[in-house]
Amino acid sequence: MKKQQRFEHFSQPVLPLRSFLLRWARHGGLAIGFLAFSLGIGMLGYHLIGGLFWLDAFLNASMILTGMGPIDAMPTPGAKVFAGSYALYSGIAFLTAVGIFFAPVLHRAAHKFHLNR
Repeated sequence: MKKQQRFEHFSQPVLPLRSFLLRWARHGGLAIGFLAFSLGIGMLGYHLIGGLFWLDAFLNASMILTGMGPIDAMPTPGAKVFAGSYALYSGIAFLTAVGIFFAPVLHRAAHKFHLNR
């Protein structure tokens, strides 16, 4: 069974614009799904471990996920450990989502540069 190729090889022509936009939309959906999953983890943790109401848990998780910082102080040591762990995870998760989203654009730019050589 032949392995499916996600991106075109450098010896192949550049993907047509319509196909590229569809690829970029798929990557955007994947990035949004990953961010939604990450936001859900944060909301669950802030609600169950931190004791926050759902709206406050959403606010805290979304602020941490986007790098803005926490809103509510965590009352217990366990909640503080969760908040710190989620903050570390969120930094990597947000950058990963940005990488997933922009991968097709960077690949297309590199592909065009290689074809012009």
